Amino acid sequence: MRHGDKINNLSRTASHRSALLSNLASQLIANKRITTTLAKAKALRTYVEPLITKAKDNTTHQRRIVFSYLQDKEAIKELFDVVRLKIEGRPGGYTRIIKLGTRLGDNAELALIELVDYNEVYGKGTAPQEEAVGKRTRRAGGRRKSSGQSSVASEGTVAAEGSAASEGTGATEVTTATEATEVTSAAQLPAATDASADEAIINNNAEDQTQEKE
Repeated sequence: MRHGDKINNLSRTASHRSALLSNLASQLIANKRITTTLAKAKALRTYVEPLITKAKDNTTHQRRIVFSYLQDKEAIKELFDVVRLKIEGRPGGYTRIIKLGTRLGDNAELALIELVDYNEVYGKGTAPQEEAVGKRTRRAGGRRKSSGQSSVASEGTVAAEGSAASEGTGATEVTTATEATEVTSAAQLPAATDASADEAIINNNAEDQTQEKE
C-alpha cells in the first residue's frame, strides 16, 4: 500500500529519477523555460525551488551544496550570478506551470515550466510597469458624501449672505422710517421714541405760550 506516499516516482528508480530532475533543473536555469510532461514539471518544481532559495546566499558553501544536486558548473554560475539578482526580492514561488494540452501519440499531458521573473507577458519581468491607477469601486457613497458636503456648504453660504442682506435692508428701512416719522402731537407719543417725545412736549408748550400771549 502507498499510504502517505506523496512523492511521484515517475516510474523510475531513485538514481534515475534524481538524474532526470538534475538535468531538467539545469536546463530550466539555463533556458529559463522548458516544455515537459505535467507530472515531471510538478516534480521538478519541488526539486528546483529549494535550490533557487539557497542561491540567495552567494557563498562558497551554498554553491557546493547546489552543485551536489546539479553537477553542472555552468548552471551553478548562471544561477548564482544571473538568476539570483532577479529572484532575490521574491519570497518563494519562483516557477510557474502552464498546461499545454495532450501530446500526440501517447496522449500524455504536456506543460511549460518557467521562471516567473523572466516572463514579460504577465508584466512581472523587466518590462517597465505602468503607474498604478487608483482603486475604483462601484459604490457611490464617497461621491454622495462629497456632493452632500458641498451642497451643505453652498446652502450655508447662501443663507449667510441672505441673512446679511436682510439685516442690512432691515436696518436701512428702520433708519428711513425713523427719519420719516415726525411727531407733531401728543397723540403720537406712544409710537415715538424717547427723544421724539421730549421734542414734541417742548413744541406743544411753546405753542401754548404763544397762544396765551396773543
